[in-house]
Amino acid sequence: MKRRLLTYSFSLLNADHVELDSQWNYTNVISPYYRMYYIDAGSGALGDAHHTLTLQPGFLYLVPSFTLCSYHTPEYLSQHFIQFFEDSADKISLFHANRTVMQLEAGSADIEHFKRLLTINPGRGLYRSDDPRIYEKDIYYKEYQELNNLQSLPVYLETQGILMQLISRFLTPALFKAGQLENIPSKIMDAISYIQLNLHQPLTVNHLAERANQHPDYFSRVFLEYTGARPVNYIQDKRIERAQYLITTMNLPYAEIARQTGFEHLPYFSKLFKRITGLTPGEYRRQHQLFNRMS
Repeated sequence: MKRRLLTYSFSLLNADHVELDSQWNYTNVISPYYRMYYIDAGSGALGDAHHTLTLQPGFLYLVPSFTLCSYHTPEYLSQHFIQFFEDSADKISLFHANRTVMQLEAGSADIEHFKRLLTINPGRGLYRSDDPRIYEKDIYYKEYQELNNLQSLPVYLETQGILMQLISRFLTPALFKAGQLENIPSKIMDAISYIQLNLHQPLTVNHLAERANQHPDYFSRVFLEYTGARPVNYIQDKRIERAQYLITTMNLPYAEIARQTGFEHLPYFSKLFKRITGLTPGEYRRQHQLFNRMS
């Protein structure tokens, strides 16, 4: 394993086993954290902007952070679920190039991992509501993060190990372009990391190319080859992704969110946000905080 992969860590938010009915029916959900499910009975559906998967017993499902998804069950669904934040030293997500819902058949070890995670992390259920518009609030994120701070060292390390093993199951050639990050030239990787860490600063192709000691046109072509996007488009996507996180987790004015994500003008920020997400910043916030007064 590449040493860099060991710089990834995960913060557990919620973990539980629940039985759901037809009220588990939510569309256009975008969250700043991962969702993972193990289905043990019943049926349902989980989809993103490109395809829909049938939730069926004996399978694992993963929704990477910032993946637009919808889910429902027609009658009955029994599932184990985990929700967790991802962190990395270079701020690059393991699934930065694969924001889509995924499925694979569960093995006996996977099932035991889910059960063990629940055993060593009690009290992590969504007791207020199954509706993400209710439980996706900064106050609740902080509440569950505080539980991580109270974990003993053995429980913390075991929790990290379980999450890493479950995530690793999706890092296969069939579900993820294995080696993609490792094959990116070091100068492009450095540029990606620099972008992630400096989204609030002015970022131009000329400046990135100068840091890489390359001509801007050449740098842009190589960046496109290895990331699938021109530098300008990549920067825009990452700025809006960061804005989504801030809107979801913090009650900041839109002008402040625009400033923290590198936009000088609020109207342009709003226009680009809608172009990329399909929603205005206000619509996006209302989608996640519709029941802000509920607790």
